[in-house]
Amino acid sequence: MAERSTAVDVAAGGDDESLTAKADQATADEAAGSRETTAAEGDQPSGDDAADIAKPQASQPETPQADRQEKPQATQPEEPLANQPQANQPQADQPEAVQPEKPQAVQAAQPEKPQAAPPELHSGHKLARRYRLEECVTRLDGFSSWRAVDEKLRRAVGVHLLPADHPRARSVLSAARSSALLGDPRFVQVLDAVEENDLVYVVHEWLPDATELTALLAAGPLEAHDAYQLVTQVSQAMTAAHREGLAHLRLTPSAVLRSSSGQYRIRGLAVNAALRGISSDTPQRTDTESIGALLYASLTQRWPYEEDAYGLSGLPKDIGLIAPDQVRAGVHRGLSELAMRALVNDGATASRQDRPCATPEDLSKAVSEMPRIRPPEPSFTAPPEYQRTTYQQGTYGRSTPAAPRPQPMPAAPPAPLQSRTGKALKWAVSALLIAALGLGSWQLADALMERDRPTGPGTSQPGGDSQAKPAAGKPLKISDAYEFAPSGTGIKEQDVPHAIDGSTGTAWITPQYKGYANFGNLPNRRQGSGIVVDLGSVQNVTGFDIAMYRAGQKAEVLAAPEDASRPASLAEFSKELGKLGEAGERLRKTLDEPVRTRYLLVHITSLPTDGSAQLFRGGISEIKVLGTAREKAAAGEADRS
Repeated sequence: MAERSTAVDVAAGGDDESLTAKADQATADEAAGSRETTAAEGDQPSGDDAADIAKPQASQPETPQADRQEKPQATQPEEPLANQPQANQPQADQPEAVQPEKPQAVQAAQPEKPQAAPPELHSGHKLARRYRLEECVTRLDGFSSWRAVDEKLRRAVGVHLLPADHPRARSVLSAARSSALLGDPRFVQVLDAVEENDLVYVVHEWLPDATELTALLAAGPLEAHDAYQLVTQVSQAMTAAHREGLAHLRLTPSAVLRSSSGQYRIRGLAVNAALRGISSDTPQRTDTESIGALLYASLTQRWPYEEDAYGLSGLPKDIGLIAPDQVRAGVHRGLSELAMRALVNDGATASRQDRPCATPEDLSKAVSEMPRIRPPEPSFTAPPEYQRTTYQQGTYGRSTPAAPRPQPMPAAPPAPLQSRTGKALKWAVSALLIAALGLGSWQLADALMERDRPTGPGTSQPGGDSQAKPAAGKPLKISDAYEFAPSGTGIKEQDVPHAIDGSTGTAWITPQYKGYANFGNLPNRRQGSGIVVDLGSVQNVTGFDIAMYRAGQKAEVLAAPEDASRPASLAEFSKELGKLGEAGERLRKTLDEPVRTRYLLVHITSLPTDGSAQLFRGGISEIKVLGTAREKAAAGEADRS
């Protein structure tokens, strides 16, 4: 009998970011690699369930797992996968390097019975006639994690799978349902937790625009402002979770994600620990030391224990735990002391004997008492020295002028014509000039008189209406707009109304893409994106005025034929109103001849940079279509006939 959670089936109200960027990750995850910032996920247990997990287990677990504070132990290797994701690719729950942790903090479960073999699943398998498995990213300890597609809501999701008779199946279900009830947006949300057909599966968000802290630290330590934001947001989020009786117990660099907007989100709340059978007698202390380790690694790019972990080098042997500002020069002193207060049980740093932080709430209060660390000022490159032209200065550049040389005296001009022949020549030239002046005056007067004469029927005046360019017209009413998505997957569909609301303060903005200006060079974005506006009926379009989100986008304006019905492919927009090219902050044009159409496409094929040479983002702020209404045009034609 299938048992479905009634309290957790919240998939219909999932994260908007997941909805909008689903296809960018779900259909082109392997092609994107590190082009688009990496994905995230999340799971966790409730207060009662977390307490159950914290107790020693009566059944046998898998190979004992060590958490952050235990001495490293050998973990069970993953099975080789043909479609293993790349390093920066979003992963549901990758096996991580074992963190050293103090033995008394986390208790290993008692030996269990042998685990049941994981179910035989494959890409394309569908759960609940809704979740289609796409790629297995982790297979470990009797459970597997997949990247999948929610076909009902057309978005990417993550799925944890394990047999219903697995020793930890019940604790995983309980942890997932409790985590979903928390509903805190700072955690990757659990969308569904189900037992069905001898399987237990947990469905969670998949965030394609987020990057793991592991990948951020691989490039170097964080700036002081970024590290300050990390410890502030993570400590506040874990404080809220512990107030509801939920603990993480596996708060590692791979469990912390930073979105493109700079917000940090935590994945795997309680669920990651439940999947591995991890519990702790002091869950608040365990999570606090984990946050301290994350802050330490962010400041030094070193793991605060002797063993290497998560792609980071450990501390030198036999010297103990030393403050971050002693490991690397230039570390913020306040953040260095804060990391030591969270890591050391019997005190803070050697220089300041502040009370150690034993809970996430203590750590959050300590951060709030610090002076706020502001982001670094942007650096501006000095403009090149102004170069004067030869017209202004007489020479190019600002080179030091050479010493003046003596110039030869110019030859004296010839004497004016004083002979009889010369005087006759001057009189002849004067007469010609007077004659030319009189002829020109007469022609000017004749032209003015011709202009004042009335013209007969059928004649046209120079510069009259027959040669004038058609007026741009008035803005036409836009009845609807939708996102141009030829691959069937949108980007920010919920933001399309911002481009036709009459305000340039709101906009339809794309996600941030990495590495390539052509929407991350993703296969399902080869035709770009944009917005299609629907005028409600066929109208006479005489121009357009479009405010772009920022300059530098490569865009064009196309129109569909009169008989088109909600066109969706590029081939259906056969009329070119504005040629493809790099647009400024506004894209406007008055057409030479009106075009009759109902649908117009603002087509974007390339995006400008977004704060970095490797990051790209674009969008549209406001669309105005100019022309004459269909009824007025028909009345004008009747009058002319």
